[in-house]
Amino acid sequence: MKSRLFKNTATLSRFIFKKDKFKMALWIVGIGGFTLAVAVAFPDLYRTAAERQQLAATMVNPAVTALVGRGYGLDNYTYGAMMAHQMLGMTTIIAGLMNILLVAKHTRADEEAGLTEMILSLPSGRLSTMGASMTVMAVLNSIMAFAVGLGLFSTGIESLDLEGSLLYGAVIGAIGLFFAAVTGLCAQFTESSRGTIGLSIAVLGGAYLIRAAGDVSNETLSWFSPIGWVLGTETYVNNYWWPIVLTLAAAICTAVLAFYLNTIRDVGAGFFPSKPGRMTASVFLRSPFGLALRLQRSSLIFWTLGIVVLAVTYGSVLGETEIYFEDIEFMEEFLPVMEGVSLTDQFLAVLMAVMAIIITIPALLMMLKLKGEEKNQRLEPLFSLPVSRIRMMGSYLLLAVLSSVFLLLVSGLAMGSIGVAVIEEGELAPFITSSLVYLPAVWVMLGVTVLLIGILPKYTGLIWLYLGFSFMTVYFGDLFQMPGWLTGLTPFDHVPGMPVDDFNIMSAAIMTVVAITIGAAGFLGYLKRDIHG
Repeated sequence: MKSRLFKNTATLSRFIFKKDKFKMALWIVGIGGFTLAVAVAFPDLYRTAAERQQLAATMVNPAVTALVGRGYGLDNYTYGAMMAHQMLGMTTIIAGLMNILLVAKHTRADEEAGLTEMILSLPSGRLSTMGASMTVMAVLNSIMAFAVGLGLFSTGIESLDLEGSLLYGAVIGAIGLFFAAVTGLCAQFTESSRGTIGLSIAVLGGAYLIRAAGDVSNETLSWFSPIGWVLGTETYVNNYWWPIVLTLAAAICTAVLAFYLNTIRDVGAGFFPSKPGRMTASVFLRSPFGLALRLQRSSLIFWTLGIVVLAVTYGSVLGETEIYFEDIEFMEEFLPVMEGVSLTDQFLAVLMAVMAIIITIPALLMMLKLKGEEKNQRLEPLFSLPVSRIRMMGSYLLLAVLSSVFLLLVSGLAMGSIGVAVIEEGELAPFITSSLVYLPAVWVMLGVTVLLIGILPKYTGLIWLYLGFSFMTVYFGDLFQMPGWLTGLTPFDHVPGMPVDDFNIMSAAIMTVVAITIGAAGFLGYLKRDIHG
C-alpha cells in the first residue's frame, strides 16, 4: 500500500530536477558564493586580533543582537566566530525563502494549475508529487550544505576548521529542510500558492522575530524558534551538533504530518476553504483595481503585521545605541563621528534602509501577481470584457505603489512610536521622513518589474536577484568597501540617509522620472506582446 502511494516518485523527482535545474543552480551558487565572498573578505577587513575585539565590543548592542543573533566567542573573536555570528542567521533566512518558493511551486502551485490532477490520472501514487518535491529539496539542501561547508574549509582561513565548516553548512541545510516541510504542511491548509507562500513566510518571519526578541530579552524564548535552535550550534566556537538533530527531527515530523493530511483531503482543496462570496459583487470589486486588492488583501494584512512587529523591535533598542557605540574607535569606520549628528540618528538611517528593502518585497509581489494570473490563464476571461491591458496592469501597479506608501508610513510610525519613548527628546517626524524618503527607490524597483512583465515575462525572477544585490550593497557596502560605481547600480544608494543627510529633492525627482520612464516602456511592451508570451 505504501509503495503505491509513492509510485513513480523517482521519475517525478527527475522531472523536477530537469525542469528547474537552472533555478536550483542559481540558488546554490548565490548562497554559496555569497557565503564564501564574505568569508574571504573578513581577513582583509580585520587584519589584527585587536581590530576583531573592537568589533566584538559592538556585538553586545541589543539592536545588533536583534539583527544577527546572540553573540558568542566574543572574548576571542576569531574569523570563524565572526563569520558564524554575523552571517549565519541571515543565511538561514535566505535558505528558508529558497525552500518555501520551490516547494510551493511544486506542490500547491502545480495543484492549483491542475497539473497534479493530470499526474494522478497517470500511473502515479497519491503522494508521489509531494514526495518528489520533498526528495528534490532533500538532495538540493544536502548539496548546498556540503558545498558551503567544504567551500569554507577550502579557503584555508585561520579558525575555519573542517568540523566548524561542515557544521556551518549543516545549519543551512537543516533549516532549509525544516522550512521545506513547513511549506509542504502549509500547502495542505490553503487553496492557493499565494496562501501557501504567505503562510510559510509568516512562519519564517515569526521564527525570526521570536529569535530576535528572545536574544534581546529572554534566552529561553529563542529556543521556541527553529532559527534559535540552529544558531545555538555556536558554530566555530563550541560546535554543538545536537541542534541539527533537533531541527531535522522537527522537519521529519512536520513532513510526516503534511503527508498524512495530503492523503485525507481532496485534490485542489485545502483544510482552510475559501469562504463563499456574496451573491453579487460590490461596486468596488467590479473594477480591476478592486479585484487586485481583494486577491491580495490577506497578504497585505500579514505583511503589515510583520512590518509593525519588526519596526517595534528595532525601535525598542534605539535608546541604547549611544551607550554601546560611543567609546568604540572601530565604529568610526562604519558610523564616523559627524558634528551635530548622534550615533542613534546614524544607526536609524541604516535601519530604515534595511526596512525599505524588506518593504519592497510585498510591493514586488503585488505587481508580480499580474504575471501569476496570466500564467494560470485567468486574464483571458477578463480581457474578453471591456477591460484594457493598460487598465489591468495599471490597477496592479497602483496597488503596489499605494501599498509601498502605506507600509513605509506604517514602519516609520511603528518604529517612531517606540523610539520616541526610549530616546530622550525624541520626535516622531524624523522617523516618518526617514522611511518615506525611500519611496522613489521602491518605485524604481516596481518600474523594473513592470518592464520585465511587459517585455521579458519569462525572466521576471531577475527582479529578486536585483533586490538581493541591493540588499548586499546597503547592508554590506561599507563593510566590504564596495566601489561607488557598483553601489550606484541600486536605487537605494541614491536615497539620502535621513535624518543624517538632508533630503535631496533633485535625486528623488530623477528617480521618480526614471521609474515612470521604465514603467512606461513596460506598459508599451505589455500592449504589444501576446498573453502567455
